[in-house]
This record gives sequence, C-alpha cells and structure tokens, in this order.
Amino acid sequence: MDLVVPCNSCTPLNRQTPLHPRLSSPKRGAFSLRCRRKTTSELQSPVTAISPNGNPFPSIPTHKVTVHDRKLGVVHEFVVPEDQYILHTAEAQNITLPFACRHGCCTSCAVRVKSGQIRQPEALGISAELKEKGYALLCVGFPSSDVEVETQDEDEVYWLQFGRYFARGPIERDDYALELALGDE
Repeated sequence: MDLVVPCNSCTPLNRQTPLHPRLSSPKRGAFSLRCRRKTTSELQSPVTAISPNGNPFPSIPTHKVTVHDRKLGVVHEFVVPEDQYILHTAEAQNITLPFACRHGCCTSCAVRVKSGQIRQPEALGISAELKEKGYALLCVGFPSSDVEVETQDEDEVYWLQFGRYFARGPIERDDYALELALGDE
C-alpha cells in the first residue's frame, strides 16, 4: 500500500514570495512545489522529491530508525530522511511517540541511543554531558546513520539532568511549611 505524504520542507506553511523566481506561478506571491514521499507500511521507501518541471531532485539519504517504546512495550521501525526530525517523520506515518514541547526544551521525547548516531544541534533540554552518555531528543534529532533507540522515563532523564542541583535528593512536599506560608498571606 503506497501512502503519499507532503514533504514539510517543500510544502510552504503559508504563501510567501518564493526564494527562487522560477518556482513562482502566474499569481504574484503564490507558488506551489510538488513533493511526495512514497511509503509502504511503516517502513518508508527512499524519498522521491519532484521539482516543478517533473524531474526528481537528488535523493536525500535516509536511515532506518528503530524505537523501543518501553512504556507501551512496542517496537517501531521506520525510515527517516537525514534532513527531517525523527519525531515529525514518525508522526507523518501515524506512529505515536512521546513528546511535549516539540522544540528540544523538555525531556518528554528523550531516548537512550543503543546504536547509531543522532545529530541534535537544537537540543537545549539535554546537557552535553547527557548527550555524551547517549541521550537524545527525538523532536529535534536528525538521524546520521541507522539508529536504534529506547524511550526513557521523563522524570528519570530530568533527574539525571538536574538532580545534582538538589543536594539531598528530590524535594519532598512539606505540608506544614505550606500551611504556615499560606497563613501569612
């Protein structure tokens, strides 16, 4: 079964003046660029982007991504172009993975890389130290090779990231102190 999914990098989100004048249509400020990805089941076939004149663009390298979802106990395998975020490509194929902010600022989509490489220049929610230990964020991660990852518990990654700042461990709720504080107001 072939699915046709518009390419996020080629389909404009809003009508803008094109970057290249040959891509413009007769209407001023409006243009269209045909780009379709052909997929079969959950595993994608290579990307085929088509230019306005009908000729294919050079092929973008793709990589097989295997995600072991610990919470759901399932394994997802799909192919991601090197220039696309792993989370976005999974969602385009109706694969549900954990996420929250979509901007690389939290740890909801954090994974532990078991094999392969993920490039994540925009991953602000994870420290360089954790990146070196093999953690990555799917929402802003690009595959650099075939990669196998395992989802992580958000609280676990958050603790690894910020736990050292809480000298004696996690902060415990103190109802008596809260009652005193509310009584002062």
